[in-house]
Amino acid sequence: MKFYYALKQMLKMPTPTEVAAIELASAELELLQAETGVEFASANVTFNKNRIKRLKAFLTEPVKDKTE
Repeated sequence: MKFYYALKQMLKMPTPTEVAAIELASAELELLQAETGVEFASANVTFNKNRIKRLKAFLTEPVKDKTE
């Protein structure tokens, strides 16, 4: 009897409320993934700005003679 009930539950048409709850959970997951992407991109921008500053500073320093 339990098997029949479980099978019936799996095959029944979901209610609009159940569909909305599933879509909400999916939208929240997609938002979290997008926010993770934004954090990664922001960190990458900061990293590259600092890298550019460091490399420009290095290239504008006078060349030191290593034979001294």
